Amino acid sequence: MPGLTSAFGLIGLLDEPDQQLKCYALQNLDKLVDQFWAEIADSVSKIEVLYEDDQFSERNLAALVASKVYYHLGEYDESMMFALGAGDLFDITAKSEYVETIISKCIDKYIVINSHNDSLSSATGSSNIDDPSFAVSGTKKDAQSVVPQKADPRLQDIVERMFRKCYETEDYKPAIGIAIEARRLDVVEEGINLASRRSKDKKGKEKSSEEEKDGGVELMEYVLEISMNVVQEIGLREKLLRLLVNLFLSQGSPDYFSISKCVIHLNDTSLAAKILQELVQKEDSKSLLVAYQIAFDLDSSAAQEFLQKVANDLPGPEADESDALSTAATAGGDTMATDTEDDENTKLLGGNASSAGSISGKTSKYYRSIRQILRGTKSIEIALEFLFRNNHTDMSILNKIKDSLEARNSIFHTAVTFSNAFMNAGTTSDGFFRANLEWLSKAVNWSKFTATAALGVIHRGNLSQGLKLLEPYLPQEGVSTGSPYSQGGSLYALGLIYANHGTDVLDFLRKQFKGTSDEMVQHGGALGLGVAGMATGNQGIYDDLKEVLWSDSAIAGEAVGLAMGLVMLGTGSSASLEDMVQYAHDTQHEKIIRGLAIGMALIMFGKQEAADDLINTLLDDPDPTLRYGGIMTIAMAYCGTGSNKAIRQLLHVAVSDVNDDVRRVSVMSLGFILFRKPNAVPRMVELLSESYNPHVRYGASLALGISCAGTGLDEAIDLLEPMIKDPTDFVRQGALISMAMILVQQNDQMNPKVASLRKTFEGMVGEKHEDAMAKFGAALALGIIDAGGRNVTIGLQTQTGSLNLPAIVGMAVFTQYWYWFPLTHFLSLSFMPTGLIGLDDELNVPDFKFWSNTRPSLFDYPPKVEESTEKAPEKIATAVLSTTVKARQRAKRSEKEKAAKEAAAKGEDAMETDPVSTPVTPGPIAEGDDKMDLEDDSAERKEGEGEGEKREEGEKKKRAEKEKVGYELGNMSRVLPEQLKYISFTSDGRYEPVKKPTGGILLLLDRTPSEPVKLMELKARKATAPTTTGPGHTVGSANDGPGTGGAAAAVNVLNTEDDEGDEDAPPPDDFEYITDGETEEEL
Repeated sequence: MPGLTSAFGLIGLLDEPDQQLKCYALQNLDKLVDQFWAEIADSVSKIEVLYEDDQFSERNLAALVASKVYYHLGEYDESMMFALGAGDLFDITAKSEYVETIISKCIDKYIVINSHNDSLSSATGSSNIDDPSFAVSGTKKDAQSVVPQKADPRLQDIVERMFRKCYETEDYKPAIGIAIEARRLDVVEEGINLASRRSKDKKGKEKSSEEEKDGGVELMEYVLEISMNVVQEIGLREKLLRLLVNLFLSQGSPDYFSISKCVIHLNDTSLAAKILQELVQKEDSKSLLVAYQIAFDLDSSAAQEFLQKVANDLPGPEADESDALSTAATAGGDTMATDTEDDENTKLLGGNASSAGSISGKTSKYYRSIRQILRGTKSIEIALEFLFRNNHTDMSILNKIKDSLEARNSIFHTAVTFSNAFMNAGTTSDGFFRANLEWLSKAVNWSKFTATAALGVIHRGNLSQGLKLLEPYLPQEGVSTGSPYSQGGSLYALGLIYANHGTDVLDFLRKQFKGTSDEMVQHGGALGLGVAGMATGNQGIYDDLKEVLWSDSAIAGEAVGLAMGLVMLGTGSSASLEDMVQYAHDTQHEKIIRGLAIGMALIMFGKQEAADDLINTLLDDPDPTLRYGGIMTIAMAYCGTGSNKAIRQLLHVAVSDVNDDVRRVSVMSLGFILFRKPNAVPRMVELLSESYNPHVRYGASLALGISCAGTGLDEAIDLLEPMIKDPTDFVRQGALISMAMILVQQNDQMNPKVASLRKTFEGMVGEKHEDAMAKFGAALALGIIDAGGRNVTIGLQTQTGSLNLPAIVGMAVFTQYWYWFPLTHFLSLSFMPTGLIGLDDELNVPDFKFWSNTRPSLFDYPPKVEESTEKAPEKIATAVLSTTVKARQRAKRSEKEKAAKEAAAKGEDAMETDPVSTPVTPGPIAEGDDKMDLEDDSAERKEGEGEGEKREEGEKKKRAEKEKVGYELGNMSRVLPEQLKYISFTSDGRYEPVKKPTGGILLLLDRTPSEPVKLMELKARKATAPTTTGPGHTVGSANDGPGTGGAAAAVNVLNTEDDEGDEDAPPPDDFEYITDGETEEEL
């Protein structure tokens, strides 16, 4: 209707009795509503009356007009309700802001209703036996009292129409995303199947597209990524993963690696065993290699209890017998299983061979190999070999730290111990102890405990020799001599060696723990049991720990509370929580309460919403230590989820709690929640890093270190750099440690700030006037940045993207070093070797090459520090007085005049000396001239230095230009995570990987199996072979050069009992008071 300036005429027609006039008015108002909605809004009630009239023929049109009016008024809920009443007149295909807004509101409403109903059904159907809320609060929400909501059929119709529209246009991902949020798994399945069918039809018509990926598989990978990284509700994630497993298995060639990811999160051991069994039964090389690869992936991601159940569910020999055989194989020759071993195993199995039924000897061998992998023995053996072979520890840095820090100061001695342990973690190189026995002898009490435990970090993974290495330190039956600190430290070290794989030593540790009443030995034994028995859920160990807890010993109780949480890690055991909460309220020892608080947090690892009741109970407690535990429970329950609810709760406590410890840990815990999104953390903690409260600043620094570890993220470094100069010593300490975590395995090519920051660390260690806390942080930073011989990074998730359980737990316990230094060793659990290690179908290490399409210097090791090039003191120009300058000039003139007279006396021509003998009156200019000479000299020196620097930079640029892009690497080479995208295997090479390289162990398919295989010699196995030096004494690292037998050499030092007063000044003599009338002789 061109030229219309008002809608009042059309609105007036709505009052007419004739329905045709009303319909005419509505049809025109529908066209003009966007222009005259303000006028129509005054009469919208008339339109509503027409919609409510059942006799009116255009009710749907009235509803549509009313919906548009309310949309313009901003009443979106009313607009949505009338749009639903419009039926088919509401065109969801229309491209307008109104349609998009209403559809969005409809979808949101539909999601809210379905989510509410799904949560009610989950709460009603769940059993309350294992619900921790009963153990903690004794109450439970009555889910049945809330009535489920019913979705409006018209609302459901609009959503269904939107789904159909997306599937018709092959725009699957938006529809699947909405379906997941709305809990419509049937729509998800329908979309995946539809995409798969269409992809097959296209491939049938177009032969050229055969190489393209199946559309259904792409969508399944998309749903898997959403399930792992986006979906936060555990129930919904499990349903999605179950659906994906069924869809993957229904494919012609299933993606077993994706299935294995689902299995880990579902905690379905029977399904994992079934998949492995199915692959082995195919009896082809590739399927067997895939089975081995899945076993390695399970070992890197799952807990001990899960792996043990999978091994038990496999057919063939019993688990315990196969375990013993695999242990023997680990300690034996280079090959995993030889013909000789098969013969011996057949004899040992006896009756069990027949119980295997139809399983052949060859198949039984495959199952033994898988069991060995699941126990972790093979992966640990290979990692140990990698770290030993590629050890690039710069001992000159460690020696500088030792020389800079006074050994008699306990905190400095401990700092050097930690730095040594981290630099040599997993390398079995303990030569620093042997070379510095005098320094080591200054360790007393808990410093001795920490130094002994450091052997566990250095020899971590040395399963075949762990007990023998520590035998001289361990408590002996019937022998009361030796330092209890060293004995406790040795039990702790034993646990660290067998961390998360303690099957072989748990019984020994339990015996030692139960057989002593010494608090220091109990402390070390509890920590060792916790680390070795991590996530086993072993009730016997838990009961032994609880029995010692009841003795109410502050020293032992702290470690016991922590160990109880480690053993029950992630189980959510309500009985355990009830015991721990009750005793935390009963005891008066703050150390015990803190240990129990951290233990409770570990029990709730990964439980998310199931931990909310415990969290709320702890956060409401008046005891700040238990509130601290509540924050740690949030960090552990929601680690890696990025949960907005958890983040809001942490930020609220960070600014509201009255206790500095609680505020500090609240900010720090952000790092655990967001470590999968490291780029988000610097923005979140930017303001907190400038807080007036130093504890909040410290927490912000640790949050950056935890979340951005190993990334070299520039934004995080920029925030930490000013914190290194913070006026508070412990803030500087946290900033130094976090900076080292972020820069681990970074070089100058990857991050130009690395060299200057390394010098900053070294400078702070050597600075005499620096605070002890900051020096401690700098020493730790130097150990962390070069950890594991410069061959490990800090990874809180595995190469396959799953949560790295030991690493997260190790990082969480490491942060408690604030209260107890020996817990610093837990950081070694977060160290992840960064190597690419290829294995063949015999689990041997073949000698082969692969290609890295980068410059060699880009990911190379940092250069070693040259000990001879020490920084010389800069020469400063000496200030010269004007009188001195004049005196010098007079002396010069007198000398010249004297020389001229002598020359004249000899008859020589005096004219040659006239220019210099002419007297010059000294004045102000002479003084300035002298100064200018000094300035010129210094300017020339600086200019020379500048030219030298320019030359060096120019040479570096030339070398970079000369470097060719692309070079070969051998098996067991260091490959950084950032380097993986440049790695490739040549098409004409002998070996082909069974999956895309993700770092770590990679199974290789041999293209020419008939040709002889060239294997790499395993050096670590020979180097760690013990050499007996006496009854009960063994030497570690036999081929370790100057570090030969470091563990054995330190026995006499660390086992010596501490004499009281040995490290203190002698007490003064008795005071004798002499009166005026007495003499010393009379007395």
